[in-house]
Order: sequence, then C-alpha cells, then structure tokens
Amino acid sequence: MSRRDIGTIGGHLGARNLGGGTIGQACRRHSGKWWSLADTYTNLLIHLVFSCKDREPWLKPGIRERLFPYMGGIVRDNGGVLLCMGGTTDHVHMLVSIPPDLPVSRTAQLIKGASSRWTHETFPEMRGFAWQKGYGAFSIGVSQIPATRAYIEGQLEHHRRESFQTEYLAFLRKNAIPYDERYVWG
Repeated sequence: MSRRDIGTIGGHLGARNLGGGTIGQACRRHSGKWWSLADTYTNLLIHLVFSCKDREPWLKPGIRERLFPYMGGIVRDNGGVLLCMGGTTDHVHMLVSIPPDLPVSRTAQLIKGASSRWTHETFPEMRGFAWQKGYGAFSIGVSQIPATRAYIEGQLEHHRRESFQTEYLAFLRKNAIPYDERYVWG
C-alpha cells in the first residue's frame, strides 16, 4: 500500500476543521456583544472489521495487494483518511478517520459496496465473492493509534494463533457490546 493511500490531514492524523463560514460556527451574546464560538473540529477514529460472506477465504495475497489500496481510495473519495489496513484471507481491519457528516454505517456501506463491485469487475473468477452483511465498528482515541496500527498490521501472525470468530467475539466483549452469538455470524 502506498503512502498516499494512508495519510494525514493538516499535519495531524485525521483532524478536521469544518469552520471558516457559517457552517459549524455558532454565536452567543455576552455582555451586550456577540462572540463567535469555536469552529467544529473532529477526529473520528474508527476501527472497522468485516469478513467475507460465510468467512470464505477469498482474499489471497495477490487480491489483497490490489484490493486494499482500492478500499483506501474509497475512504479518501468520501472525505476520510485510511490510517492503516490489514487482514487475512477471510476478513479485513481498517483504521479510518471519517468526516463528521459521514455516519459509520454509511462508511461501511460505501467501502463494502464499491469494493465488492470492483472485485467482481477486476477479478472475473471472484463473481461469487461478497462481504458479510454486518460489520464491527469500534471507536478509538488518538493515544490508541499506535497499538491499533500494530494490531492491524500483525493480522497474519495473529491469526496463526486465533480464529477470526474468537477475535471478533473478544472485540465485542472488550467494547461492552451485548450480543447473541446465534446472530453474530448471519
């Protein structure tokens, strides 16, 4: 993956200023004067996780080499920044910074839909490929970027010891997300 696919905004990882006009700017009256409040600044860091449908091993190394940069382009084209991406033959992890006007659900939908379409067009032998219907999205803070990046970049080694199912359930527990395992896998 090239450096241009993983980036920064304004010299700070994912930070955004949406001000500079009336959008994101509010005013208040104090002591008879109008004071402008701060512009809108966001740094919405999301660790996205999703798998191939039925966790089938579609994502061979040659596919990942081309698919991952394409997925980074989808993030960028929608105003986000891909900070890191990794995965194995049956699932992907993405650390993204998203703009405040792009919901997490729409982010996942755009990435999965466009990458699935591109995969079918680019690799005719993968006509049966699909992503699972759901996804996991876990918010992180700036201080967690290095550990999250190391975790994502170490996916191949990590999954020599642990299955995707075990990993995913651990994420749900760690993030205090209630679940019924009968419905997690579709």
